[in-house]
Amino acid sequence: MSKSLRRVAILGGKRTPFCRSGTLYADQSNLDMMTAALNGVVEAYGLKGQHIDEVVGGSVMTHSKDWNLAREAVLGTKLATSTPGVTMMQACGTSLQAAMGIAAKIATGQIESGIAVGSDTTSDVPIVFSKKFSQRLMEMNKKKTMLDKLKVLAGTRPGELIPLPPAATEPRTGLSMGQHCELMAKNWQIPRTEQDQLAYESHKKAAAAYADGHMDDLVIPFSGVFRDNNVRADIELDKLAELKTVFDKTETGTMTAANSTPLTDGAAAVLLSSEDWATEHKLPVQAYLVDAIHIGNDFVGGDGLLMAPTIAVSKLLKRNGLTLQDFDFYEIHEAFAAQVLATLKAWEDPEYCKNALGRDAPLGSIDRSKLNVKGSSIAVGHPFAATGARVLANIAKLLSDKGSGRGLISICTAGGMGVAAIVEAPSASNT
Repeated sequence: MSKSLRRVAILGGKRTPFCRSGTLYADQSNLDMMTAALNGVVEAYGLKGQHIDEVVGGSVMTHSKDWNLAREAVLGTKLATSTPGVTMMQACGTSLQAAMGIAAKIATGQIESGIAVGSDTTSDVPIVFSKKFSQRLMEMNKKKTMLDKLKVLAGTRPGELIPLPPAATEPRTGLSMGQHCELMAKNWQIPRTEQDQLAYESHKKAAAAYADGHMDDLVIPFSGVFRDNNVRADIELDKLAELKTVFDKTETGTMTAANSTPLTDGAAAVLLSSEDWATEHKLPVQAYLVDAIHIGNDFVGGDGLLMAPTIAVSKLLKRNGLTLQDFDFYEIHEAFAAQVLATLKAWEDPEYCKNALGRDAPLGSIDRSKLNVKGSSIAVGHPFAATGARVLANIAKLLSDKGSGRGLISICTAGGMGVAAIVEAPSASNT
């Protein structure tokens, strides 16, 4: 291993188009999409037959058959079969966390290259039966004859056959992420109009990113789909105002289907390496992953389920001697418009910064023109485990195109966690 830390290069990433649940990818599995995203990287960077030291990633909505998902995806690609696959999961932070682990090994000299990948589908979710019926099926599987198998099923009651609907609720509270965010919107007094405005801007920016060719280097065709099917170039603010709220249907509710991310299917992957490996393979460095952090918060105690990124970013800034204003691009994952707005408001709030972040002064405001400049999750969609890789590849391209600068990534996850990262253009990293 290296005795001194090495710089971690981001060489670029690819993703499938993201599609709303139950639409164009209804017949696609996590394995199908993850394999496609990895093959997109293989094709783009000339890696056919090449050995990659690690492929790390996973998905949130998984079947039991997907326990070896990353390795099976690797075996479905054109990479050398010696490439190992590691399956992991950290909810919406999965593929960014995967990149963090790969980066740590590259920095310390354990490996030279790695691909972080994430895939998710809410169109192909596992159907779960009651515990009683599941036990019957397990017992039946042990029997050898059909007669013995049928005997196990004898006495099955109709109620046992009713499938349990999948639900993305927090086990400790029983509330969905949207319900938790609605509480945050109330606590931080985030108006419906501001949420709708952010959603509107997300769609307009994403549509413009397709029009100006930005997405051409990031999105690969998959299953006959060429672009995200949630992006609305013709979105209208007055139409958004007419929508009913979905998480709190009373007059105090503010969150709608339009100012929240849709359930989405898709996959994304990003290639990282040492500088020597990049040079050897004649691949230009788009940016460097400088530092990253993850942390949890006491959301049960009232801090807000999706507020942990405020803490993660604060700690990351302290560790790197930076201020919140020292960035050219901010990629704040739009789980909900209210979450982004609550995060921005919290960083400006002296009391919150003192009590929650341990700071004598607030972090302050950011230049909103630098926020999610090519749109974000509300517009393009949010296949849970894929979002980190999408964001990392996007910000690396932004910095590469600019030729200088620094970017900040902030992602909220289930379980009251936040993942944050600092990315720099090569010129910034040399200073």
